[in-house]
Amino acid sequence: MKRHTIFVDGQEGTTGLRLLDHLSARTDIELLRITDDKRKDSIERARLLNAADVAFLCLPDTAAREAVALVTNPNTCVIDASTAHRTLPDWTYGLPELAPDQRMRLRAGKRIAVPGCHASAFVLLLRPLVDAGLIPREYAVTAFSLTGYSGGGKKMIAQYEAGGDAKLTSPRPYALGLDHKHLPEMRTHSGLESVPVFNPVVSNFFKGLAVTVPIFPQRLPAKPSRRKIHETLAARYAGERFVRVAALDATDALDQGAFDVQGSNDSNRADLFVFGSDERVALIARLDNLGKGAAGAAVQCMNLHLGCDEAIGLNG
Repeated sequence: MKRHTIFVDGQEGTTGLRLLDHLSARTDIELLRITDDKRKDSIERARLLNAADVAFLCLPDTAAREAVALVTNPNTCVIDASTAHRTLPDWTYGLPELAPDQRMRLRAGKRIAVPGCHASAFVLLLRPLVDAGLIPREYAVTAFSLTGYSGGGKKMIAQYEAGGDAKLTSPRPYALGLDHKHLPEMRTHSGLESVPVFNPVVSNFFKGLAVTVPIFPQRLPAKPSRRKIHETLAARYAGERFVRVAALDATDALDQGAFDVQGSNDSNRADLFVFGSDERVALIARLDNLGKGAAGAAVQCMNLHLGCDEAIGLNG
């Protein structure tokens, strides 16, 4: 059996390390490694990027663009975990469940942009409802996200894990200029015409994420019932291994009425929920921000591109 060659550029970051955890145990791939003293050597990085069947970029946006410019081998598939390429037309958005033809595009594409964690949750909730006409493209959407601190990278992780700072013991809303870096992909890939008002909140737990989108169904042109909204999501994701739509109201998912933001951790699964009434609905998408929200999604895209079972190396 042919072993595929894989290179992770940016292997020391949070996503890079998690990717290596996924990949190191696999016998169907050969990991190309860069030595510590060569990590910033563009000649060595270019050599490894072009020697790989798949090159993962776990880098800041500017560095990711620079890395793409180093790739001259037309057979190298680049899977970028940064924000740099997520809305570009010549890049394929790395969310296999986005649309019926998305897997075909991921198999054929050589430039794949892994979605952001908040964006994955938001798009999985909104895209089916926009496609079905239940939510108009011009609808003004609001959303908030509660997330663990690992999404902030090494510096934020160190801050929280050092302890001793009382400010970090309570939830912290951020990006209050309403210009979060995931907003362009949230609008583009949900099918909405305008950018949502999005308020992320980081809290004192390591990982896990839940995006909530409130909706007033009876103020929508289609006036969908809560059941219709749930049925539309369930039909869209029927048979998907990594997107599960919980039962309507999902009281079994609540602990004394409270929702567990960390309930999808250590999986590559996004769990979707519909709560409320026909007058007021709360849509919630929950995932592991280091799994389906980052490294897990990247591995799923790689598996598809290489023609493997997309679940290899991933927890359901």
